[in-house]
Amino acid sequence: MLPAERLERVSSWGGATSAMSWVYRPTTVEGMRDVFSLARAEGRSVGLRGAGQSYGDAATNAENVCLDTSRMTRILDWDPGTGRIRAEPGVSVRQLWQYTIEDGWWPPVVSGTMHVSLGGAAAMNIHGKNNWKVGTIGEHIEAFELLLPSGELVRCSREERPDLFHAAIGGFGMLGCFTSITLRMKRVHSGLLEIEPVPVRSLDEMVDTVEGRLADADYLVGWMDTFGRGAGLGRGLVHHANYLPDGEDRCAAQTLRVVNQELPPTLMGVVPKSMMWALMRPFTNDPGVRLVNEAKYRMSRFEGHRRYRQSHAGFAFLLDYVPDWKRAYGPGGLIQYQSFLPTETARAVYREILERSHRAGLTPYLGVFKRHRMDPFLMTHAVDGYSLALDFKVTAGNRRRLWEHAAALTRVVLDAGGRFYFAKDSTLTAPQLERYLAEERVQRFLALKRTLDPDALLQTDLWRRLFTSKET
Repeated sequence: MLPAERLERVSSWGGATSAMSWVYRPTTVEGMRDVFSLARAEGRSVGLRGAGQSYGDAATNAENVCLDTSRMTRILDWDPGTGRIRAEPGVSVRQLWQYTIEDGWWPPVVSGTMHVSLGGAAAMNIHGKNNWKVGTIGEHIEAFELLLPSGELVRCSREERPDLFHAAIGGFGMLGCFTSITLRMKRVHSGLLEIEPVPVRSLDEMVDTVEGRLADADYLVGWMDTFGRGAGLGRGLVHHANYLPDGEDRCAAQTLRVVNQELPPTLMGVVPKSMMWALMRPFTNDPGVRLVNEAKYRMSRFEGHRRYRQSHAGFAFLLDYVPDWKRAYGPGGLIQYQSFLPTETARAVYREILERSHRAGLTPYLGVFKRHRMDPFLMTHAVDGYSLALDFKVTAGNRRRLWEHAAALTRVVLDAGGRFYFAKDSTLTAPQLERYLAEERVQRFLALKRTLDPDALLQTDLWRRLFTSKET
């Protein structure tokens, strides 16, 4: 029997789902092997977990073992001449940039929060606000060591075991556990970015603005007022950001210091940000979010295209400005519905998604729009097109209706050639995934899974929901 003192409730980041698991936090590769051996002896599966930042059930493993890598946080090697860093899987994006920025380097791809682990980022093959330009984080990983379910430790790169290299990156932890990752960082000559906010009046104008700036921008991201209707459907604000060229920032030695990248701990120097989620909660409802969005949109129109400079961390990690902001959604939490659509179908489908949400009385509270490109990884979520991430509040009263709404949206997305991202998904079903499963590259991934993990030692609730469930 597994020890009762190891039982913990493990939650999705969005807080809408949770599960009891036996949680182990090894600090060495040998400790990881011991967890694999223990689970096998007890007839339990192992789910891998990094920083627990996946919105849904990608890192929960109900009534089984959870191998948590959060104590494996060592930087193993750093070369400030080449920008290559080798680190353990529990190292966070925050640790990465703090370790390298004073040498003039920044992570090439980051998510909207700095609290993602490097192992989790590789397992989900995260993308950022520069995806159309530099691709996913996997395109900047040079090599990694992977502990297979058998206990064998293998090294993978584009030259060594390239099949496994392209399957484990984006393989959502189903082939093995990363024990070290070598990443190429991005050279920067200043701790600041040049930002231009561009207000847009509609979804069409947002798409046109992003397309028109692809050649000149280093980052592009659109905030969408999801309550906009009619001619204002999809209105919002596009942020266009660029690195400063070498020599442009005369105070680069200062702006590149860690202390000058840290996000401020208070709002307007007065209110501790740790309290902000509580102040937000009274507004986290339809009337409140509609009011806040309207004010933000009108202010963006008033300010126009006024350029300013902002730190890398300040621009990149908007989700970290309010610690625990998810708590503002209340006890039911939230889910994020992020769909990826080809260029030729994106406008029509995103218009339909927004309109259907309005008609259903399930308007999302946050909308984030990005441009994407394809990548070479087997289980990719990428398309040559766009993504729209929508945050929905979950309550006891709307949960069933929200899942039914998501299922209807998913049919529209799949009919239009769209894809989904396992780090964000909470609502897909196995039958809906069949279109993915028919793809030749997905079949190659599943064949590798059967070869490397014939006993299916590595599982999560997401794996069972999408790849083994027979429910509709």
